[in-house]
Amino acid sequence: MNQQPAVTRGDTGSKGKHPVERKDPQTDEIKTNNNKLQVMDIQNTQSQMRKGVLEFCILSIIQQGEVYPSDIVERMKAANLHILEGTLYPLLTRLKNAGLLTYRWVESNSGPPRKYFMMTDKGHEFYQELARTWKELADAVHALTQPVSHPTETPNVNQ
Repeated sequence: MNQQPAVTRGDTGSKGKHPVERKDPQTDEIKTNNNKLQVMDIQNTQSQMRKGVLEFCILSIIQQGEVYPSDIVERMKAANLHILEGTLYPLLTRLKNAGLLTYRWVESNSGPPRKYFMMTDKGHEFYQELARTWKELADAVHALTQPVSHPTETPNVNQ
């Protein structure tokens, strides 16, 4: 069966301004209609993998008790998952707006009041479901990334 490569983006045809990118289903290489090969960027893939677990990791920290955002940044950094406050604050706001987090203001001796985040009951339920999903994914990835042991063939002595 002769498969056509899947169009991935910018399908303007051969006369359009932008090249058409197609993924070769046999090699996973991305080619454009002007035959330039685009090599997959490992850093982009690594970044996407980290983004996929970011919310779960942040909720893992918050579910342990109320926390100040800069403490989340430090805990993530200590675990070698670097996050900028510019990424963290919008995520915390989204989680709060979804009813998963709440916060309280605490006066500070050295500056403005601080906002401490904690998980709501709904947030704890959500976190437990994410933890189950994480365990399933981690187990599946572990199983798939281990070498497959092939049983050795035993000779047939009844020949």
